[in-house]
Amino acid sequence: MPDAALKSLQNRVAIVTGASRGIGRAIALRLARDGTRLVLTARDQDALHNVAQEIRSGGGQAASIAADLRLAESPVQITDFALHAFGQIDILVNNAGATKRGAFLTLTDDEWAEGFALKFFGAVRLTRAAWPHLKHRSGSVVHISGIGGRTPGPEFAIGGSVNAALLSFTKALADLGIADGVQVNAINPGAVRTDRLQGRLNRIVQEDSVDLATAERKFVEQSAITRVGEPDDIANLVAHMVSPEGRFLHGSLIDIDGGQTKTV
Repeated sequence: MPDAALKSLQNRVAIVTGASRGIGRAIALRLARDGTRLVLTARDQDALHNVAQEIRSGGGQAASIAADLRLAESPVQITDFALHAFGQIDILVNNAGATKRGAFLTLTDDEWAEGFALKFFGAVRLTRAAWPHLKHRSGSVVHISGIGGRTPGPEFAIGGSVNAALLSFTKALADLGIADGVQVNAINPGAVRTDRLQGRLNRIVQEDSVDLATAERKFVEQSAITRVGEPDDIANLVAHMVSPEGRFLHGSLIDIDGGQTKTV
């Protein structure tokens, strides 16, 4: 159970998308540790069940619903599930979504549509479905976007475009949030230790014939960053952002990337 220093989120209810692994899982576990009741959603029911069990084994409360946010009906189903499970919605963390990397001329229309369907339109629809309940509770929305939305790269045309759209959506929604009492922010993670990053490190291992530790050092040097991030780095920022102590953050687009973003 959370200790006395971590009770500012006691009995709040949070929906976390993409909660079955990586950053989403870390966010769910951290919020649970702070006393938040969790609604976990992703496409992998078995993985969601494992995260929910991990939260319960630590004394927390969690319910999970497998859903595909590319489908227009899923956001309403998730919102209804959260209300049935816990009776309220205080926090929404839109974390779901991965996009296809590749050279622009190789990317298909379907790959572009897929990238926007999950990460952007999934977040838009779920935010819209949850908004009346967030307004009622003076709640918080956090979009987990990415630094590619601020500094796009040639192999990240889809992801950069989707992230940039999500950042613009954050700013637009923040004005409505002022009127409705809902906090709205976005976080831009850099290179974080997830399955996707592991794949990039594995390619360095193969191409340069080095071990994994050397590959990571090379990646850090080439990226000009302090280190590879951990999912908990992002989770800790989310927990502060949605706490009473972070409430003055509004319409903020915060880079957490070890110095990778060089633009002002």
